[in-house]
Amino acid sequence: MLTQILPALRGLMAKEQTLPRLARVEPTGQEPVVSIPPGCGDVVAELRRQLPAGAARVTVDSLGTYAAQFAAASGRAAGKVAVVTGAAQGFGFEIAADLAAQGAWVALADINVDGVNAAAAKVNAACGRDAAIGVAVNVADPESLGAAMAQVVAAFGGIDLLVANAGVLRAGSVKELSVKDLDFVTNVNYKGYFLSVQTVAPIMALQHQTAPDVWFDIVQINSKSGLVGSNKNGAYAGSKFGGIGLTQSFALELVEDGVKVNSICPGNFYDGPLWSDPQKGLFKQYLDSGKVPGAKTFADVKKFYESKVPMRRGCTTPDVMKAIYYLMEQAYETGQAIPVTGGQVMLA
Repeated sequence: MLTQILPALRGLMAKEQTLPRLARVEPTGQEPVVSIPPGCGDVVAELRRQLPAGAARVTVDSLGTYAAQFAAASGRAAGKVAVVTGAAQGFGFEIAADLAAQGAWVALADINVDGVNAAAAKVNAACGRDAAIGVAVNVADPESLGAAMAQVVAAFGGIDLLVANAGVLRAGSVKELSVKDLDFVTNVNYKGYFLSVQTVAPIMALQHQTAPDVWFDIVQINSKSGLVGSNKNGAYAGSKFGGIGLTQSFALELVEDGVKVNSICPGNFYDGPLWSDPQKGLFKQYLDSGKVPGAKTFADVKKFYESKVPMRRGCTTPDVMKAIYYLMEQAYETGQAIPVTGGQVMLA
């Protein structure tokens, strides 16, 4: 049913400035209900005319809560509908929170169901509106991704931005790393990115059919390890190098659907759980694997890596957000891998 509803809905949204991208689609039995904000009577009539008989029941949202919130939204992402994978914690959560603070409607997607629902509640509390939902997803499972993106479209009426942030790391020498750890890293970082785009791209293509002047964005959160090799960390670096190959290939293909595809390659984010988790974080992994010669403590590992950065600090969420907003606002940029590394990685 969504394939019938979405093109007509998004086409009307592009033409009718009073209609936000928040017409909700509720799968009620065999007849989905499309709730349009108040004050859009002409849109309701036109949508009813365009949809095949029995495709959906189009009603007016008498409360108009979303419409009022949409009208008041401001910021660099105002009115955008975003999906952020790996958003229960760390970079993903902070990216989602910043997008909501800048006026976006955000679906936080993560395999950690309880964690992502709690994260969405935190985002809503921080921005003072019902801007976020939590969505359960396993990015390595096509069926899980399909169900998750259908839930996002049903809640918000479409997808303008995918931030493919979900990622994992298992450090270790090529001489010792297990096949299990190799598969774990590859399934999430490479296969998961491929499948996420494979699921979202048709939705964006449908939107493009009815709004050909609108650009949509896919932004992969890659890594500096996608630009240069990483000693005793080949599985991760390989998955990230492969991710950039996917980005460039997707960009060439999806441009015809009005979709820009880019990667951001951050430096080390020391404050997030990827590094700081005391049991599984990189400080512990690198210390245990002997990757940092002479290191005895987490502080030794951090000092070693900070010394490699001309700006002498790790990457932060505000650093990454500046790159995300640049890519969203720049209509003439696709297929790029943008380093955000404090000068640690410099492109020729």
